[in-house]
Amino acid sequence: MKLFLIFFICIVVLVVAVGLFSYYQSKSIIEEKMAVSTEQTISEAADKLELMLKNYEAISMQFLTDNTFKTSLRNYMEPNENAYEKLTRFKELSDKLQSYLLGNNTIFSISLLPLEEKGEVKPVLAGSNFSNFDFLKTDWFKLASESDGQVIWLDSKKTGFSEGVREPVFGMTRILTDPLTGKKAFLLLFEIKLSTISDGLSKIKIGDTGQIVIVDSENNLISSPNAEAVETKFDTPLNQSDSDSTGSSIAELDSNRKLVVYKPMKVSDWRIAAVAPVKELVKETSRIQTVTWVMALIAMAVAGIAGFFVARMIGGPLAKLRNLMKEGERGNLTVRMNYSSSDEIGQLSSSFNEMMEQITRLVKQTNDSASEVLRTAGELLNASKKTAVSAKEIAVATEEIANGASSLAIEAEKGSSLTNEIGGQMRQVVESNMEMGGSAAVVQQESERGTTYMSDLIIKTNATEEMTRSMVEKVDRLKDSTSSIRKILEVLNNMTKQTNILSLNATIEAARAGAAGKGFMVVADEIRKLAEQSKQSIEVVGQITETIQTEIDETVSALSTAYPVFQEQILSVKEAEQIFKQVQGHMSSFVVQLESATQSIQLLDQSQLVLNEAMTNVSAVSEESSATSQEVASLSNEQLNVSEGLVRLSESLEQLSTSLQQSLDKFRV
Repeated sequence: MKLFLIFFICIVVLVVAVGLFSYYQSKSIIEEKMAVSTEQTISEAADKLELMLKNYEAISMQFLTDNTFKTSLRNYMEPNENAYEKLTRFKELSDKLQSYLLGNNTIFSISLLPLEEKGEVKPVLAGSNFSNFDFLKTDWFKLASESDGQVIWLDSKKTGFSEGVREPVFGMTRILTDPLTGKKAFLLLFEIKLSTISDGLSKIKIGDTGQIVIVDSENNLISSPNAEAVETKFDTPLNQSDSDSTGSSIAELDSNRKLVVYKPMKVSDWRIAAVAPVKELVKETSRIQTVTWVMALIAMAVAGIAGFFVARMIGGPLAKLRNLMKEGERGNLTVRMNYSSSDEIGQLSSSFNEMMEQITRLVKQTNDSASEVLRTAGELLNASKKTAVSAKEIAVATEEIANGASSLAIEAEKGSSLTNEIGGQMRQVVESNMEMGGSAAVVQQESERGTTYMSDLIIKTNATEEMTRSMVEKVDRLKDSTSSIRKILEVLNNMTKQTNILSLNATIEAARAGAAGKGFMVVADEIRKLAEQSKQSIEVVGQITETIQTEIDETVSALSTAYPVFQEQILSVKEAEQIFKQVQGHMSSFVVQLESATQSIQLLDQSQLVLNEAMTNVSAVSEESSATSQEVASLSNEQLNVSEGLVRLSESLEQLSTSLQQSLDKFRV
């Protein structure tokens, strides 16, 4: 299969690669040649078009050099002419324009348009119609009127520049000056039929669907095979270039490659361009692609047949040899290859037969040796098992002795450690007892001081209670005095009212007395003022008294609330004094007991030292005994390990011999 695939892939890939390379190379060459050819065609078309446009420029120059026309124009512009003379000059100009128009059927209309609106000077028209002076407001008129005498080419329009145009036209303008003053006076407008250009360009064929168009600097269509597309944007962008030479490029539009060839024109800012699909230009190269795929199919068939015969010639003997080797793999050493040839497969067959002969002899010899090894391994296994049993019994006994000695040493070590720990803890307890004794003495002293302080606090609290009680009584008496003051103020207030009434009566009587009672009236008025001042002062004193009364009431309320608290505080202080006395008594008894415990612990510490020395001696003896037992046990374990290893080796040898015997039994010799 591999040989077949190699033949097949190499032949087919080579044929396809050569065919595709030829296809793409020819396609590229055709594209380049078509681009060059189209550039030449477009260059010739541009030259013809420029020649045509120059002819129209030459026609416009005839108006500038025609003396009769200039005379008629000057007389037509004179303001002192009468109406008849003006009409005569107008007819002369109109006939002149009409004669040029009739002499050239490619011109749709010729117009002589004044640059300013004047009542006497009107547009002179031949084949065109302008209503009033509306053309003055158009963009094309403003553009043309700004020129300095050179020709201005106007983009084509479907409905023309004047009224009544029935087909697409393009325009040419030139400024005419006043012969006397030299100022700009008229604009000469030619409306040229667009078919003059489009009919000539339509005769040039670039492929089946290629088209030749004329566009302006903004890519607007001037001329197109489709007349309805005039004044619209050209769908294929053209590269902007300042050069006057012909250029070409490949444009990608909607997944379609197009060849674009263009050339700028010298007489205007227009460009003539040819656009054609690349696929259409190189469609003849598809034959190469078709031939490539046909040859690829033929190559596939040839490669398949050749590969089949090669695979059969080589693969058949190899498959037979593979099957015989699988039989040998299963243990059948009697298989042989019957293939007589002098090529590499025949040599391989001979080598296979010789190899099988050698393996057969080797298996026979190995089978005999395996039987002898198996018998010797059985005898060695029996002897090893007996030695292992004896060594195991010795090792068990020695291990039990070693374990007992080790356990004794461990327990002695633990006892010694525990004794040391107990001794340390006893010393810590002694130190703690001594510290507790000191702390207890300090606490007892502080308790005595606390008891003394509490006694003083009770005395001071009782004195505070007496002072509070006395304050409450004084505040009650002050409250009664305040009530008396309020009564006195009420009497004074009544007296003030009576004084006011008396002063009023005195004023009335003085008024009755007339002049004799004026002095008395003054006195009565002063008494009334004094009564008013007394009333105000009494009111102020009344307000102060009210404030004092309120604060006394609040003080009495606060003292009444605080008095029970003082009594509860006295009870709490007395209870605290009793507690301090009880603490002092308990601390005295605790100090006595603590001293007794300290003496007992000191005696226990001395006994602990004696026990520690005894445990140390026991631990030393146990460690020596354990070391001796472990050494004996180690030797016994080594002997047991050797015996067990010998048994394992004997068993392995027996298993290996059995396995070898079984493996050799698979072969048939």
